[in-house]
Amino acid sequence: MQLETTRFGNVEIDENRVITFPSGLLGFSSFTDFVLLQPDEQGVFFWLQSTETPDLAFVVTDPALWVPDYKANIRREQMEDLGMNNIDDAQVLVVVNKRDDLLSANLQGPLVVNVDGKAGMQLVLADKKWSTRHELLRVTEPAQAASA
Repeated sequence: MQLETTRFGNVEIDENRVITFPSGLLGFSSFTDFVLLQPDEQGVFFWLQSTETPDLAFVVTDPALWVPDYKANIRREQMEDLGMNNIDDAQVLVVVNKRDDLLSANLQGPLVVNVDGKAGMQLVLADKKWSTRHELLRVTEPAQAASA
């Protein structure tokens, strides 16, 4: 399937990679189908790109890379809605935001994806231990090339 994006142009995507979020994402409930795009092989950030509109995409990452003790508590009925028996069958991602030079992650609203069933849901965790703006890193400007 051909996918139009504002960030990467037209991209060829295998239809089996489409992840359906039946309830959409918070603030974007009318958009339910997304794919994960990996800009480079070594990167830790991905783009969760809508298949329904080219200009809707979120930067996401695996929270375990940044917060080793992070855990997304999912209720039994939520796992059943996703067609999972065990949280280990899921891929957990968090949305990354950039404000000025700070990259932060929304640890209170993780995305849980059934890797086999390609169904996803955004949770809203009640545990106040996790922040919606957990600092990941500061972005510095690339060094300017020296002029001759």
